Amino acid sequence: MSHLTDRRVAFLATDGFEDSELTSPWEAVTSAGATATMIAPKGPKITGKNGHVQAVDAEAGSASPDGFDALVLPGGVVNADHLRLDTPSIAFARAFFAAHKPVGVICHGAWILIEGDVVDGRTLTSYPSLATDLRNAGAEWVDEEVVVDQGLVSSRTPDDLPAFNAKLVEEIAEGEHSGQTA
Repeated sequence: MSHLTDRRVAFLATDGFEDSELTSPWEAVTSAGATATMIAPKGPKITGKNGHVQAVDAEAGSASPDGFDALVLPGGVVNADHLRLDTPSIAFARAFFAAHKPVGVICHGAWILIEGDVVDGRTLTSYPSLATDLRNAGAEWVDEEVVVDQGLVSSRTPDDLPAFNAKLVEEIAEGEHSGQTA
């Protein structure tokens, strides 16, 4: 099934990402025909908390969100904590909301969305420890396997990856969402 042909998907992460939350969605979108690109604050590579090494294709400060159809934000506490302190990474992620493009986020990845001020009024899920942070940022947090809100696909943990990947591919295939706000 190659229904994402000609779609470009950016993955934004740094050292300490949850390995399966990068590799599993990467496989899902590329198997559906999309081109995946690794964006990070610094290159030339990043390493997951369990040892997966991923080459960095572009740095967040020089990558243009305009060249991508969707964004995926893997989790991992260290990864998410570092990204939410990186101004170019926050700007890169925020641009996908301004352009109404699909965004997938799992586990602790939602921290960058809080920093980007894009969760107010949205319903999403995450690793349970982020529930209060998300509510304080104006989101409605729910404890569900996968939640889709106007092109924003969110899940809790690696256990949710099958459902997350299916909805992510579906949302990328649908494309832009007019209801998203920056």
